[in-house]
Amino acid sequence: MRLILGSASPRRRELLAQIGLVPDAILPPDIDEDPAKAELPRPYCARMAREKAVAVVAEPDDIVLCADTTVALGRRILGKPADAAQAAEFLIALGGRRHQVITAVAVRRGDRLWQREVVTAVKMKRLSDDELNAYLASGDWEGKAGGYGIQGLAGAFIPWISGSFTGVVGLPVAETAALLQAAGYPVYATAEEPA
Repeated sequence: MRLILGSASPRRRELLAQIGLVPDAILPPDIDEDPAKAELPRPYCARMAREKAVAVVAEPDDIVLCADTTVALGRRILGKPADAAQAAEFLIALGGRRHQVITAVAVRRGDRLWQREVVTAVKMKRLSDDELNAYLASGDWEGKAGGYGIQGLAGAFIPWISGSFTGVVGLPVAETAALLQAAGYPVYATAEEPA
């Protein structure tokens, strides 16, 4: 039984390592991540995680772990910004307001699929021009849903969250461990072995 992480995200690898798990393979699938017309954030996020898990080529006994993180401002999906201008647009829209960060996790073993969405409420402060420009210049917004990563420089812009911090980073570890266990992966096997 191999654990396959269907994600190129270094943050997801770090979060797995935090609970003592190292994937045997990293196979990010290549799927169309465009939202369907009028698709809402949570169903979109769940669909992305599911489609990623199904797209990864694996042996019947392998465990495939995929996730998708979406930033939702009301019904609007804020994906990964295409450029600094779009990142600025997202950060200005999020400033001074609460939004949701949804991370959907999908675990597949053979034909079976286990799935869960974790929704965290996040408040970002209104950014000054200096803060916004310094953050954009840092490049830390690149490749991150909503144009920010709470675990990096933007952590200074987030005075309040309610929910899963690791879910906002990109992989809710408690829920992920539970899904892996449900699929038969020995998450805590090394902890049970005698010294």
